[in-house]
Amino acid sequence: MHRYLFYTLILILYCSAAFSQELTKISEPVFKAGEKLSYKMKYGFFTAAEANIRVEASDKKFDVPALHLIAEGNTAGSFDLFYKVRNKYESYVDQTTLEPLFYTENRREGKWKHSDNVTFDQKDKKVTANKGTFAFTGKTFDFVSAYYFARTIDVSKLKVGQTFDLQYFLEDGFHKMSITYSGTETIKCDMGKFNCLKFNPTIIPGRIFRKDSKLYLWITNDGNRIPVRAHVEVILGSITMELKSASGLKYPLNPISN
Repeated sequence: MHRYLFYTLILILYCSAAFSQELTKISEPVFKAGEKLSYKMKYGFFTAAEANIRVEASDKKFDVPALHLIAEGNTAGSFDLFYKVRNKYESYVDQTTLEPLFYTENRREGKWKHSDNVTFDQKDKKVTANKGTFAFTGKTFDFVSAYYFARTIDVSKLKVGQTFDLQYFLEDGFHKMSITYSGTETIKCDMGKFNCLKFNPTIIPGRIFRKDSKLYLWITNDGNRIPVRAHVEVILGSITMELKSASGLKYPLNPISN
């Protein structure tokens, strides 16, 4: 189960991108090179995993100016003693459109290892990965680029109960997920109390989720649009993810005063 706990943390961050396929992108990104976000994931009372995501100037050259997006995660505490996870996901995106150009992942989970290199041909709408070449239509993202692209979406016209679909590429092909906008809510985390947009992504029952499991995600209702908290029910108990620290933000992160 430890392996799926960390996968769930990455999935939760990715779910913030689910409404990106239907809404209009604002003209200016809400993040900049130098931004760093850190999260902790708790299974019950225990800290099970940690994740860090950051934006850097691209260290690779493409036909267009690019940004380098990095997400790293690992198990923590007693979980790290019994099942060690060290995962790294990287995405290079067009600095203007934020669509992915190249994606790579290196995952070490216990004795299991996996790596993948994915090239996105946005002109011919093709993805080339370790398992072959796949054609796509519309917008398609990887784990990391989807999260950052979603933060630039204009959500001002969202209505409670409105549901959207997403398309993403993972390992062997394209997949879809639906997410519902649930309104606004005030959420408290380690960094303070924030006004947030609340979303309810659909999840697929399986090795970690029950048939009736619910996943909720709260994103700051400000210029930064960053996830501050998430909660999901699993077969045994629940998992909570919270923002631990944030630096290099484009706009001030202003907690609500008590």
